[in-house]
This record gives sequence, structure tokens and C-alpha cells, in this order.
Amino acid sequence: MTDSSRRAEPADLAPTRSARGPSGETGTAERLAMNRTGSFEWDLDARSLDIDDAGLMVFGVDPAHFDARPSAVLEQLDPAERARLEVTINEAIGGGSNSYSVHFQVPLPDGSHQWTHVQARILRTEEGRAHRVIGVVRDATAEVTHSAFVLDLEKRRRRQTDIVERTTSALSRAVTVDDVTAALTGPGGLAGIGADGLALGLVENSALNIIALSGDSVEVLDGLGSGSLDAGLPLGDTILNGRPRFITSLASLVRRYPVLEPHVGRLKFRAAAYLPLVAQARSLGGLALFYRERTVFSADERILCLGLAAIVAQSLQRAMLFDEEREFATGLQSAMLPRRIQEIEGGEIAVRYHAAWSGRQVGGDWYDVIALPKNLFGIVVGDVQGHDTHAAAIMGQLRIALRAYAAEGHAPSTVLARASRFLAELDTDRFATCTYAQVDLATGTVRVVRAGHFGPLIRHTDGRVGTPQVRGGLPLGISTAFRDEEFPETRLDLVPGETLVLYTDGLVEEPGADIDTGVAALIREVSDGPAGAEELADHLSDRLWERWGSGDDVALLVLRRSPDLGSPRAPRLHQYIHQADPEGLSDSRAIVRQALSDWDMADLADDAVLVTGELLVNVLLHTEGGAVLTLEVLPEPVRRIRLSVQDRSSVWPRRRTPGETSTSGRGLLLLDAVAICWGIEPRGEGKAVWCEIGPKPPRADAGERDGGVPHRS
Repeated sequence: MTDSSRRAEPADLAPTRSARGPSGETGTAERLAMNRTGSFEWDLDARSLDIDDAGLMVFGVDPAHFDARPSAVLEQLDPAERARLEVTINEAIGGGSNSYSVHFQVPLPDGSHQWTHVQARILRTEEGRAHRVIGVVRDATAEVTHSAFVLDLEKRRRRQTDIVERTTSALSRAVTVDDVTAALTGPGGLAGIGADGLALGLVENSALNIIALSGDSVEVLDGLGSGSLDAGLPLGDTILNGRPRFITSLASLVRRYPVLEPHVGRLKFRAAAYLPLVAQARSLGGLALFYRERTVFSADERILCLGLAAIVAQSLQRAMLFDEEREFATGLQSAMLPRRIQEIEGGEIAVRYHAAWSGRQVGGDWYDVIALPKNLFGIVVGDVQGHDTHAAAIMGQLRIALRAYAAEGHAPSTVLARASRFLAELDTDRFATCTYAQVDLATGTVRVVRAGHFGPLIRHTDGRVGTPQVRGGLPLGISTAFRDEEFPETRLDLVPGETLVLYTDGLVEEPGADIDTGVAALIREVSDGPAGAEELADHLSDRLWERWGSGDDVALLVLRRSPDLGSPRAPRLHQYIHQADPEGLSDSRAIVRQALSDWDMADLADDAVLVTGELLVNVLLHTEGGAVLTLEVLPEPVRRIRLSVQDRSSVWPRRRTPGETSTSGRGLLLLDAVAICWGIEPRGEGKAVWCEIGPKPPRADAGERDGGVPHRS
């Protein structure tokens, strides 16, 4: 109501009284036993309250002294309770409601509170103005107390249900024993099971092995953890007897296990539950839960603890079985892979193998390094179709066959053709993919063949990563079935310091993503990784295998040709320029200029860059392969540079006399003008054109320009 003279005074509907009736003091039990319900009529216009004796008894007001003032029942209320009642009643009257119901507390002399309930109807005039309120008032302490008990019981049961659900959900994702312990002791683990401490032990060879500890526990104390199963200690006693122990005080714990008496001062908990872990009638170990505040275990709480133990036992049994299967599978796989990778002269090789996390579901990925005649060696990475022990067995046979064919000295294409025929003749429907390369580190020559597999990556000395176009054939086995055993050979050149990377699809497969995304990620990591073969292999394993997860096996082989840096007085660099690399020419010029600047020979950079461009363009335009650029410092008898460009063509350049309008034919003329000497040398299957730039050495002899090596004093 807006008229203050007609506003309801909530005190007249919420009075309280002491526990004293007309006949004197009444105890709480007697008061709750009485049927205390009264009625009232409140005249808002006259601001008077008419209430019967039963109602006054509920409010705790003596009828002989009640003067019909509403404020007489308001004065005994606590200020906060009075304010709450004013809001409730005024909202009902002023908001146009025809009734209201309210529970409120009345303080009693003994310090307790009585719950009182008012149910009222608001009478209004034809204009809607409230003028009277009639209703009943009663003692509701018993009903509210019972309701609170029910709510508390429901809350505790809901909490127990939440504990079981959270624990079940966390352990359902656990695959290994380590996963189980991480779920119990990791972030939120103790809170999830409602304990302040935990100890988890497994029985192994008649001994107790504590595999998880968190928070307060007996087992953290010296000499009370892992060891022989001891019935004098609570966890060992629980496991040996197969019965749970619920400890509700440290005194009872010490009485039962006297060996703990010297350690009582270090224990921070007040209660503990020791629970046996049993699955399919097999004792796995024991679980101990510790509590700082609890001093009693109700029947529901004991059932909850036993339920948690059953969930943990089932998860452990499943995890232990997985670990056993995985150990068997990875052992089988490892037995079929090379135990030791031979050391190679002129480079370094690193291999890595990671098995998929799928129990016996091992794959057929493999790697190998094979010694060949004439100081050559072969490298191979491959993958047999399938993820089971049969795939692993096929892999073992195929690896041995391919190794035998390669060791006989056959060309790479012949090695894969024979390996395909071997696989097709086995009693299997499996096929295999692989990449095989024959390597000569003395010259840097790599002859590569593919059978339905990824091509190699090459990391150049400046960190760039190339993806050479290596022609390929069908997968092994399928190629023979289709009578197409052609495996074209591609020649690559590794200059000193460059790295070759072979891998299987497990390294680049990201669930739900295109394979190109994984390959792009691999290229970035190869570029950003460290230079050494071992370090780069570790880097790729950590960044990629862990990133994608564990859905597939991974085989990885990293081969690095030893860098040829020369010496501080005579530094040297090598760079390979692929014919199909549009940026290779400009990159090479920039590398030459930067190297000469680093070597304090920047005054020779312009001439060296000009000659570099001419020699490389000649190779890239007039041959069918790439070129190897070598730049080195010759310190004696005067400091100068030697620049060499090697290619695979046996055709030597010849001097021409270009006309005024000719656009080519001036390369050798430029050499004559810029270099102090130059020449052409045969190099294996090809040649190298070289020149020297800088001050002329004393008594320098220009020598023979077209094919001979100039004489120098």
C-alpha cells in the first residue's frame, strides 16, 4: 500500500513468544507435542490485530497482556528476520495479491529458534484497496526440521552419486596403469573421491608396491610403503585378509597396529578406509583413503568406499592386461627391427620407432640400414598394411628379404622388384609401401626408389627443406599382382651438411585432418629443428608423434652427411640447387654474398655473385639435373676464393664468339674477364667448372683455359 496509514505492519503476523504459556514455563519437547494452531484477523484501517489464545500461544504472547497492537508481536524478532517479513507482506499487499504464505523464525529463550508459518488471505474493496487480512498461524518447527533432514540426506546421497560418476568417468578413459594413478592423484583426483589423502598399492611377486601417493597417508612414512606384505601394517593386513578396515581415530589405529605408535605425531588425518582391490576373485592390491575431518563412517559412506574400490580394481585389471599385451606386442615388434645401427663414414644416422597405443594392435612399420659393396649402404623405411601381429610377422620376413636382395649389390629398382615378388608369393593378402635409397656419402649421391610411399625430405645447409620429386611405383605385392614391377630411380645429391629424412605415415597423420597438413607440419619441424641427426630425430619424435597422439606406428630415419666447413683460415660452404627450384638461383647468390661478408672478403662479392649466376644458369638451362655449388677460401700464397659448380652432364662448355645481338654465349668470356684463372675438371658422371677470384698469386701462370688445370707457382 502507498498510504502509510494503511500499510500492513508485518509484526502483527510474525510475533514471537517465549516458551512460556499461561500455566508457566514449557519445555521444547512439550511445545512440539502440542497442536498449536490459531487464527487472526488484522484490520488494516484500524491498525488493530484480533487473535485467539491459540494463536497468541504460537507467538509466545500472554493473552492477559496483549493489547491488540500489531507491534506487540514484532518487537521480539531479530532485525534481519523482521526486515524479510516486511518485504514479503508489503509486496503481497502492495502488489495486488489476494494471499500470501510465509515461514519465519522466532528466537526462544534457550537460544534455539521456532519456525512459525502464517497462511493469510487479503480482503480488498471494490476499488482493490486492501482493508483486512485473515488467516491462520501455527508452529511449523517439526515439519521444517524434518524437511531440512530430508534435504540434507538427499544432498549427501547426491554427493555420493557425483563421486561415483566422476570417478567412473575419469577411470573409463584410463588405458594404462599410469593412467589410473594419474586419474586418482592428478588435479581434482582427491576432491573427486572426497578424500584428503590416498595410497594405492599393487601386489607383485608376493610383495607390495606402492604406485600412487597423494595427500596424507601412512605409507609416506619411512619404511611403511613398498616391501613385503606385512599383516602388522594396515594396508598389508587389508590385502592379506581381503576385508575392508574403517578406522575412526588414530588411537584405534595404533591399538590395532602398534608399529605405528612412534609415527602418530606425524599423521595429519583422523579417519581412514583401507579397502582390498579384488577383480574376478584375484587380489590386485589395496586402496587406502584418508580423511582429516571425518570421525565416523555411516552405512552409506562405507558402501561408497567399497564401490570406489570396485571401480578402481576393475580399471586396474583392465590397465594391467593392456600393459601386458602392449609389452608383448612391442617386444615382438622390437625383435624384428635391427638391434643396432652401424656407424657410417662421412655422416651420421639416427632411427626412431614408436609403437601405437593399442594393445596387441601393433603395426608393420620398419626401418633398416644395410651395408653394401664399394663402401655404399642402403637405407629403407616402410609399412606393411594392417595393425596386428600378422602385419608385424610379414614385416619381419619382408625386411630380411629386402636386406638380402640389397646386400647382393642389385640396383635399387631391382631390389624393390624382387621384394615385391617375394611378398606376392607369401600366403597373405597384405601389401607394403616403402622408400629405399642407395647412398654414397663420398660423393653425396643418393639413388632413390619408392613403392607407394612418401618421398624423402632434404634439409639444406641454410635450413630450407626441399621435397624432391621422386618418381614411384605401386606398393610391394600389388605391383607384382598387376604385373607392373617398374620402380623408376631418382638421383639426388647430398652436399656436405645436408640431411635426408625418411618416415612413415604415422608421423604426419593427424586425426580428422588432411595428410598435407601433417606433411607441412613435418617440413616446418625439420626446418626449425637442430642440425645433428640424433637431435633432429628426438625433436621430430617429441613434436610430432606426441602431437598427433598414438593412433599409428611411426618409423623415422634421419641421415646427415658430415658438414665440410673447412678451417678458420680456409672456410668452405656447399649448396645444392635443384633444377625445379625457382628460388634456388637467387638464394645461392645471396648465400655467396653473405659468406664472403662473414669471411671479411666482401670486396670480392660482386664478382663472385656474377660468376655464380652465370655458371648456375648454364647448368640449369643446358643439363637435365641440378648443380652443386662449392665456395672456399684459398689462403696460400695469397688469400682468394675458389668457386666451383658441379653437374651431371659430360658435355663440356665451349668458347663461342657471340654477335652483338646474341643473348647467350658470353659465360666463358665473363670468366676470362673476372677470374684470375678457371678450368674444367671431370667429376665421376659429370664435370665441374671452377674459377678463382682475388689477387693474383706471385708468378701466376694463367695455364690452359679450356679444359686443363692452370699451373700455379
